[in-house]
Order: sequence, then structure tokens, then C-alpha cells
Amino acid sequence: MVMHMPKLEYLSKSIDIPEDVKVEIDENRRVKVTGPLGTIEKDFSHIPKKVNIKIENGKVIVDSYDVTRREKAIIGTIIAHFRNMFKGVREGYVYKMKIIYTHFPIKVEVKGDKVIINNFMGERAPRIAKILKGVEVKVEGEDVIVKGIDKEAVGQTAANIQQATKIKDKDPRVFLDGIYVYEKDGKPLVR
Repeated sequence: MVMHMPKLEYLSKSIDIPEDVKVEIDENRRVKVTGPLGTIEKDFSHIPKKVNIKIENGKVIVDSYDVTRREKAIIGTIIAHFRNMFKGVREGYVYKMKIIYTHFPIKVEVKGDKVIINNFMGERAPRIAKILKGVEVKVEGEDVIVKGIDKEAVGQTAANIQQATKIKDKDPRVFLDGIYVYEKDGKPLVR
């Protein structure tokens, strides 16, 4: 027997717009959030038409009538996106990554929109990771610092770098070489 969530008649969630942040929403549901560090644009045109996004009294309000479980999830996701955008344009996001090797010293450099990883596991060909638009990558000794205002772009760039140093066909418990995220926004990752 499958239990279904009863439809809610109306659901509304809101988030306060910080004083130093400006939010614009056009008729195509494209959102532009501007703050002290820059501007982030997101496209919400793919969400169902019955989910409304509006600005009232210094708040972003996301609401809908006859809400199913899916629409409830969408409303929560949109609010989370706004929370991330507000934090991004005010404080930014910083991921710190550590270069780890045992035998062959890895040389990492940034060229344009790519991170070039040389001498990984003694390989002759460099491994290359893409840097997404709006993200800044710096190499400081054994650390790679990934900064930006868009949380998704910063996270994806860090993932691209980590994925570029993935070791195939060897035991990952023995060969620990790679570049790994160890700190996000000043909070160390504990595993």
C-alpha cells in the first residue's frame, strides 16, 4: 500500500532580502541578485507555472496553490538558491584544496580558464581541469584556493580539479595522490 502526501491547499516560504542586496525578477523568471561582491543571474523558467516567485516588503516570496510533494520540494529548493545567492554576493565562497603526493611531486598551475596538473603519478601528459566562469583559482604552495560568488560554480570547479586527479586501475587506499577539498568557507571537512 502506497501512502500519498495529501495536497496542501496553499504553501508559501519567504526569505528576507539583506539591505545591501538588490533582487530583480523578470517576466521570464530570470533572477538577478546584485550585492557588494558582484551579480549572480539564475534562470527559473523551467519551474512549473503554478509556483510563483515575487518580491514583497523586502522579502522574496515563493508560493503555490494545490501543492503536491514535488512542488513543495521545488519551493524549498528555490528558497535555498536565494539563500546561497545572498551569501555569495555578500561574503563569497572559498574552497581550499590540498595537493597530496607520495612519489612524484605534482606541479599545478593556472592558465586562463584551465588548471594544468603536471607530473601526476609520473605521467608525461598533463591533466587539465576546467575553471567555470566567475571563479578564481590560485595555487599557494601545497594549497589550491578556489573563490567565487556563485556556490554552484565554485563547487563544480573544485569537483573538476578533484576529478582530474582521479586514479583509475589502482587501489585508492594505497595510491592517495590527488588534489582534495579540505575546507569550505573556513569550516574544515571532517570525514
